[in-house]
Amino acid sequence: MKHGKKYVDSCKLFEGKTYFEVNEAMDMCTKTSKAKFDETVEIHVKLGVDSRHADQQVRGAVVLPNGTGKKVRVLVFAKHDAADAAKAAGAEYVGAEEYLDKILKENWMEFDVVIASPDMMGVVGRAARVLGPRGLMPNPKAGTVTPDVARAVTEAKAGKIEYRLDKTNIIHCPIGKVSFGAEKLQQNFDTIMNAIIKAKPAAAKGQYVRSCVVATTMGPGIKLNPAKFSTTTVTE
Repeated sequence: MKHGKKYVDSCKLFEGKTYFEVNEAMDMCTKTSKAKFDETVEIHVKLGVDSRHADQQVRGAVVLPNGTGKKVRVLVFAKHDAADAAKAAGAEYVGAEEYLDKILKENWMEFDVVIASPDMMGVVGRAARVLGPRGLMPNPKAGTVTPDVARAVTEAKAGKIEYRLDKTNIIHCPIGKVSFGAEKLQQNFDTIMNAIIKAKPAAAKGQYVRSCVVATTMGPGIKLNPAKFSTTTVTE
């Protein structure tokens, strides 16, 4: 694959180094960002589990201490008092069947997070074939199916992200923007990595974290030593 000049220049900063410490990697993200926009920083973690087995699933959600740097549009399926609470918490869209119809009939997707009160899952479930493949289906494990919709809205706005395995046993998550700086990026990184490590399934065998890479939207991958995350949390 042929890369552009900016990408090649960024790779030269590695100086042949294979692995970086977390603080070095976050600092490197700020140096390898060459785009004219504020690039997103993402982590990609390959785990030694098999997502085809129910007892080896790794999924959850955490609130990043410094947020994601992205404005989050929230859709809440709720009625009565729960709907009022969701509106007060700042949800952009709150309702029931009317939003289901917009999704199914108009292919409306102007939202980033979907939250539902438990009594509304019968309604939301009818859109599962549309929301599911996009990773938007509310789920109790992610805290997006809850009677306390106001809290869920507040957390989503504050930078709550969901992590889950894909079919290749890799977790992909944003941890902020380059403009955050190395320190805030590391705080977010530590938070998500601690959550992934603590979520290790009992059925997982061998080395849990097989590889860990951070990268900006347009930049090269920066490798971290996976052995650093095999048995303990990132920070205590």
